[in-house]
Amino acid sequence: MQIQPDAAPAAETLDLIRTLIAFPTVSRDSNLELIDFVREYLRPLNAEIRLTYDAERGKANLFATLGPRKEPGIVLSGHTDVVPVDGQDWASDPFTVIERDGRLYGRGTSDMKGFIACVLAVVPEHVQRGLNTPLHLAFSYDEEVGCLGVRGLLADMVAAGIRPKSCIVGEPTEMRPVIAHKGKQSYRCTVRGLASHSAYAPYGVNAVEAAAEAVAFLKGLARRHRDRGPYDRGFDVAYTTVHTGVIRGGTALNIVPHECMFDFEFRNLPGDDPDRLRAEFETHLRQVLEPEMKAVDPRSGFTLQKMSEIPALDTAAESEITALVQEFSGSADIAKVSFGTEASQFQVAGVPTVVCGPGSIREAHKPDEFVSLEQIARCERFLHGLCATLV
Repeated sequence: MQIQPDAAPAAETLDLIRTLIAFPTVSRDSNLELIDFVREYLRPLNAEIRLTYDAERGKANLFATLGPRKEPGIVLSGHTDVVPVDGQDWASDPFTVIERDGRLYGRGTSDMKGFIACVLAVVPEHVQRGLNTPLHLAFSYDEEVGCLGVRGLLADMVAAGIRPKSCIVGEPTEMRPVIAHKGKQSYRCTVRGLASHSAYAPYGVNAVEAAAEAVAFLKGLARRHRDRGPYDRGFDVAYTTVHTGVIRGGTALNIVPHECMFDFEFRNLPGDDPDRLRAEFETHLRQVLEPEMKAVDPRSGFTLQKMSEIPALDTAAESEITALVQEFSGSADIAKVSFGTEASQFQVAGVPTVVCGPGSIREAHKPDEFVSLEQIARCERFLHGLCATLV
């Protein structure tokens, strides 16, 4: 079954999209039913399947090898979890695919079960023709909460002696090859103060005000990068960004607050060290803000907790996998994006990786998320062309 340039998506692909979307694999919940479905789907293809679980064994990664077992192969990778729909105003059931005006609506259609469905639909034909190069499928959990699951998958892959030669992560890029993305570090800062009556504020340590001064310093770091760089004009936001997204503290206006908490992140260009930024911030806390606080109460101060970390991706434009993705995606352009993916985790494991998949990141995480039929058909053609080189 070869997909022609003007063809609509195959019926098998559309059926698989509907099936995968019907599994409500929000990150806080289990993905085991979906993983079991994929495992049974691949069983007739003589797939060698490895599962790695989270600590509670309520979620699993699936790593499957099709074709020869001994030589380096290509990985097709995607995450199985989706973001919540709570509080979003959907026009239809988010976990039932609705086709309308050339689009498929549902949670995960774009990010990124559309890609996984395309992979599952296309692979059997090429396995039956006989693969001369291994094809690996890597489907992870908890990407949406910090690329957590893929770490266990990759550790198991390395321990098993599996050394892929390259990887394609199918995040939504509108089928453009993406060779770089920013890294991310996120932190929670907890501020301990000393409560008092607000009429005697100088005898307390105001945790909210201390947090505000710390956030203002982070804003200064953000402005410095905006105004002075470094810059990489290949990115849609050409510099490292610093962002505070959550802050909580205080109980009543007439009480000096004893605690405040805020969450912030660095999204760094490849080559711009986020550890240096964290160290600069922490030096300001310890040397500028804390002395005044501790003069009132030595127990007061700041505590930093790292919540997540995603390395930056930086694949060479001249690499073999970049050329392969350009050829079969039909796009000579290469792009760089500000959002993070699991691609950098594969790169850290020594696997050159490019991001390319159907749909738009602008539709991800929103109510009425969709992927167009045209994008799904393009992904099918891409995968058929790629898999034909492995036969």
